[in-house]
Amino acid sequence: MDRRSFMASTGAVAATMALSPLASKAAAQAAPGEDARLRAMLDRFFYEALNSNPEGATALGLDVGPRAPLRSRLDDYSTAGKAKEIARQRSNLAQLRTIDKARLSPAATLDYDVVEYDLTSTLEGARYPYGSAGGRYAPYVLSQLTGPYRSIPDFLDSTHPVKDRSDADAYMARLAQFDRVLEESTTRQREDAAQGVFAPDYVLDTTLKQLRSLRDQPAAETILVTSITRRAREAGLSGNYGADAQKIVSREVFPALDRQISLVSELRAKATHEAGVWRLPAGEAYYAAALKAATTTEMSADEIHQLGLQQVAEIEAQLDPILRAHGLTQGTAGERLAQLNKDPSQLYPNTDEGRAALLAHLNRQIEAIYPRLPEAFATLPKAKVEVRRVPPLIQVGAPGGYYDAPPLDNSRAGIYYINLRDTFDRPKFGLATLTYHEALPGHHLQISLAQESEEIPLIRRLGGYSAYTEGWALYAEQLADELGMYEDDPLGRAGMLQSFLFRATRLVVDTGIHAKRWSRERATDYFIKTTGIARGRSQSEIDRYTVWPGQATSYKVGHIVWDRLRREAKAKLGPRFEIRDFHDVLLQGSVPLTILEQLVERRIAEELRS
Repeated sequence: MDRRSFMASTGAVAATMALSPLASKAAAQAAPGEDARLRAMLDRFFYEALNSNPEGATALGLDVGPRAPLRSRLDDYSTAGKAKEIARQRSNLAQLRTIDKARLSPAATLDYDVVEYDLTSTLEGARYPYGSAGGRYAPYVLSQLTGPYRSIPDFLDSTHPVKDRSDADAYMARLAQFDRVLEESTTRQREDAAQGVFAPDYVLDTTLKQLRSLRDQPAAETILVTSITRRAREAGLSGNYGADAQKIVSREVFPALDRQISLVSELRAKATHEAGVWRLPAGEAYYAAALKAATTTEMSADEIHQLGLQQVAEIEAQLDPILRAHGLTQGTAGERLAQLNKDPSQLYPNTDEGRAALLAHLNRQIEAIYPRLPEAFATLPKAKVEVRRVPPLIQVGAPGGYYDAPPLDNSRAGIYYINLRDTFDRPKFGLATLTYHEALPGHHLQISLAQESEEIPLIRRLGGYSAYTEGWALYAEQLADELGMYEDDPLGRAGMLQSFLFRATRLVVDTGIHAKRWSRERATDYFIKTTGIARGRSQSEIDRYTVWPGQATSYKVGHIVWDRLRREAKAKLGPRFEIRDFHDVLLQGSVPLTILEQLVERRIAEELRS
């Protein structure tokens, strides 16, 4: 890999990294004035953002006390709301730059640099007057993965609490606003469509399917009604919550859904089959910016594409002896993995009973790795993690797996979601590595440690960079292997290598679609041939990359950096290297890869001086 891709911002960053909690505290005491001013400013930024993001406030458990009114509101999805948010970020950046960096401690300077990077990136994305652009670029307001039509029902059911009457009343208030946010997203998509910006035909087909899965049922049977009916009853609340919710859905939500379905159907009739964002206004520049945001590097599409091809070849070579030992000797690595996927012994029945058994197996995997974690981590999260099935309402367009962090008070566990629309897409040999990625020692450990850290301000505890977090989660799959989780499970290790191959292939197909103008079919065929992943899941992956350009490249790019930094630390420190100390960098929170490099290099230098 071209190292200069990861060294774009070394000037100011190199001398600013805080490395140990004691050093951070000592430095802060040495320069309390400007440090305190910065911390107060960053806290103000955080709470101002929270006030404009009531759904996020609920997810974090911060819609209490003076912010309790937020529990009765939904976010603003309008064009005006988007403009207001951009204006707030621009104001924040101007305020941040009134801080005298020369007077900051190393820890505070790190906070400054990370927040400045985030604000600058957000404003760079604001140059594109369609969809959304920032940490994740999503050009289409409505798709199988974007739009409140798919997020709000699940949010109300799984995130909004119903423990007492005030919670239930807040639920009803939010339900009464659902038609408003549907209209806002419909209007925004119509405005973007006037610029020629709407999803390809196959994406709109899935979007319509999901919209109709909510609309084409009696109001009383929608999750919007059944959720409040069930949970109000479980909370012992009297009243007509179910009947009142049914009226709101039938009289307000359904008409708004009908209008959204009408727009999406209208767009579907004139949609192109072209997959890449190159066809959009300033599409090539948009994709370059999306890659920069996703990887936090300056790597070009061509560099990422070539890296992917190189990584695919290397991982295929590692897979070959494992597959041969299992009797799979003919064909490419992908073809042999596809044969393994068809082995009945590797499949759970595609039934409710089979799905329940699969979920139970994942929970056992989490339990099994817990006792091994102290070997690699000096600090473990307090928050627990549990596995849930992706809600059937959105499973047709949802990713294969994803993680939902716990609220700050740990009143519920972190949730590792797995898509079980078809268990054939989830063979047994690949389940463990997904568990290590999404739960432990992956997303749950990394995100919870940041959230629980007392060393960094809230705005950074809850921030994230895809290359850091997804790169860590892929590194965590490797770490589980090093902890011995595959000692008696060679096929499980093949599943891990397939996961690495999967992420390397993403580098090829994402850039293929959006920079090299590959068709959906070409990308899908390459993906299946290379990874051996079943067509249904492979097709969903390609469709995901269509609507989240660049995001899929963050995993392998980030993993390469995490792995390289550990190897460099071990080489420089020799017998003084301690993996638990290396992993303590997680307590500094998510940062761009360029800053992560400087953090680790400074930690090495401090250890060598001690």
